[in-house]
Amino acid sequence: MTFMFPGFWRRIICLLYEFLILLAIIFIASFIFHLVFRDTNASYFKPLYQLYLLFVMGYYFIWFWTHGGQTLAMQAWKIRIVTSEGQMLSNRKAIIRYLLAVTGTLFLGAGFLWALIDREHLYLHDRLTGTRLIKIAT
Repeated sequence: MTFMFPGFWRRIICLLYEFLILLAIIFIASFIFHLVFRDTNASYFKPLYQLYLLFVMGYYFIWFWTHGGQTLAMQAWKIRIVTSEGQMLSNRKAIIRYLLAVTGTLFLGAGFLWALIDREHLYLHDRLTGTRLIKIAT
């Protein structure tokens, strides 16, 4: 199966757009969290808060990737995530992709910088999970 792949700049702009959407989601999720857990000086607060945000962001990505293959930013920039066979992502594959993307981001964005040296310009988490970003014909 042949796909059209989005160019480097389209993917970068989509990532920036995704970042802005995530800021809004994190802002709302943080507001709710702080309403429930008011004691910010408690020893459990910071790790629980970070785990909560990781879960909220994961839910956003995994749900969109498994229900249409596009996050809101990907819809705007006509990009879809599929397996290397062109199929929709399973929950398992989406969860693994998310966790690998988070790990790659924590290592100074190495998972995304990997696309600069990859022969197919795939992000590291796409290379490891067998997924591809494809351009949707308009």
